[in-house]
Amino acid sequence: MFVDSHELTDDAAAEVLDFLLELTNAFENQYLVQLRRHYQSNELPHSEGWVPDFDDDLPTF
Repeated sequence: MFVDSHELTDDAAAEVLDFLLELTNAFENQYLVQLRRHYQSNELPHSEGWVPDFDDDLPTF
């Protein structure tokens, strides 16, 4: 992902990850309504006929 990534100590990597998780959580809390609206508008349709009916006979065993 990074072309020229720098080495981090174990502690530094954990601190960066903690920061990013806290930032992501704060962002989701602040923009929850907008995020839900965006993802709901981009879902596949759930209308009837989207998946064809399965009318085949079941096999006998």
